[in-house]
Amino acid sequence: MPRKPPVVFPQEQRLLSALVERLRLARKRRKLSNAVVAQRAGISRTTLYKVEAGNPGATLGSYVRVMAVLGLEGDLNQLG
Repeated sequence: MPRKPPVVFPQEQRLLSALVERLRLARKRRKLSNAVVAQRAGISRTTLYKVEAGNPGATLGSYVRVMAVLGLEGDLNQLG
């Protein structure tokens, strides 16, 4: 039985959309393909698509791995 996706409120969705847009732009600036980022992050391309689409079902670990591949893992310190 498939799980229900988590509820995301509009303000949270805007924050998530802004994050994934920055991740997508960072990947493109580095001229990395989806396949390369997914391989380096150790995730499937489907998971990377979910991350870049802002899918709330994507795990935080997936976001962290993508950020690490893009050299943005230092930005996580700003969250706390």
